[in-house]
Amino acid sequence: MHNYEKALILGCGRSGQAAEALLRGEGTQTLTLDEADCDFSNFKLQTANFNPDVAIISPGFSLKHPWLKDLAARGVPLLSELELGWSRRQCPVIAVTGSNGKSTVVKWIANALSQAGQTAVPCGNYGLPISTAVMLPEVPDWLLVEVSSFQLETVQEFHPQIGVLLNVLPNHLDRHGDMETYRALKLRLFERMNKSDTAIIPYNFEVAGFGNYKTFGIEEGADYRFLDGKVGAVDLSGTYFDNEVLGAAAAAVVAVGEACGIPAEVLESSAKNFEPLPHRMQTVAGINGVRFVDDSKATNLAAMCAALRMSRGRVHLIAGGRAKESDFSFAKDLLAQQVFHLYLIGEASTAMQSAWKDCVQCFPCQTLEQAVFSAWECAEPGDTVLLSPACTSFDQFCSFAERGAVFAREVNRLAASDVKA
Repeated sequence: MHNYEKALILGCGRSGQAAEALLRGEGTQTLTLDEADCDFSNFKLQTANFNPDVAIISPGFSLKHPWLKDLAARGVPLLSELELGWSRRQCPVIAVTGSNGKSTVVKWIANALSQAGQTAVPCGNYGLPISTAVMLPEVPDWLLVEVSSFQLETVQEFHPQIGVLLNVLPNHLDRHGDMETYRALKLRLFERMNKSDTAIIPYNFEVAGFGNYKTFGIEEGADYRFLDGKVGAVDLSGTYFDNEVLGAAAAAVVAVGEACGIPAEVLESSAKNFEPLPHRMQTVAGINGVRFVDDSKATNLAAMCAALRMSRGRVHLIAGGRAKESDFSFAKDLLAQQVFHLYLIGEASTAMQSAWKDCVQCFPCQTLEQAVFSAWECAEPGDTVLLSPACTSFDQFCSFAERGAVFAREVNRLAASDVKA
C-alpha cells in the first residue's frame, strides 16, 4: 500500500468524493478539481503550485484528456479510484467486468452470498465506490466489484481473487477507438492474477497466461454450461435467467458460486427470488394484452440485440439517442427477424433509419413521448413495446434512469386512459 503526502483528485462525483475522504482520513493533503469549475490554464496553475505525488482519476477522464496528458508529461503517476480503494482492502475481492450484464450478475452474486451466510459489499460501478467500501467499520467476507473499461485504463497492480469477464461486445468505442483496444482493456482485469486466483471467462475466448481459469457459456465444452434451463445441478427453470442470453451469465455466476462456496440450492433459491434491476428488461405494464418493457440501460447495439433475443411475439422497438457506435449494420438481420416496427428518437434517429430502413419499417418520432404513443397506436394484443435504445441518453435526458422513468410515465398515462384514440 502506497501512502501519499499530496494527492490530486480529478472529478468531484461519487468516486472523487470517496477518494478524497479516504485519503484525508490517512492524513494526505488533497486538491480536488472538476472540469465544470476549472479551465486548462487554471488547472495547470493550481496543480503546479500544489505539486502532487499522485493523481486519482475518476472514470469519466479518458487517458486522452488534456489534463491527464499534461500530468503524464510532468511525471505525475495516474491512479484510478478503483485501484486506490482496492489497495486498502482487508478481504478477498470478486471482480466482474464485461460489456453487458455486469450489474445484474453482481446483484445476484451478492444475494447468493448473503443467503449462504457470507457478507459481501457490492462496490465499484454498482453499489458504493470502492474507496468508501474499504472504510466501512466491519470488514466483509468479500468485496464484490463491478469494473468498467474506463477504470481499467489506469490500473497497475489491481487483481481480484475471483475475476469474471462476461463478454466483450462493441461498446464505448467512442472512447477506446477500436475493439482491439477495448478487448485489451478488459483483459487487464486478469494481468496480475496468480495461480491461486480464479479467472472465469467465456467459452472459446482466447486467453494466455491466466493459469487457473474456468469457461462458461451455452456451448458444448464449456466448464459451466447453460442447457435446458440448468447449469449443472443448478435448476434455473422459470427464473429471470431461463433464456440463452441471461443463461450464459447464469453459468458464470454458478462458476463464481463454486469458487467461493455457495451451495447449489442457494444459487437456485436466489435466482428464483431475483428482482431485476430497474431499466433492465423491466416490465412496466400490460395494457389490453400489450406488454411494455423498459430496457433503457441498453446503451449499445449489443445490449439492444440481447433484449430482442429475450423478447417474444411481435416487437415494437423504440431506439435512438446519442450513439456510441457508427456502424449499425450488424444488427440488421436480428431486426428483420424480431422487430415489427421501429420507432426512432434523438440524435441517432436519422443514421439508424438510413442503416435499417431496408430491413424494418421505421417511424421517426424524435421524442420518447411520441414514440410510446405511436407504438401503442400500432400494437395489438400479444405484442411487446420495447424501449431498448442502443444509445446513451445524454442528447435528451440526464441519464438512462431518467429516460426509463419518462417511458414508464408515458406508459402509465396510457394505462390510466386505457383507450386507443
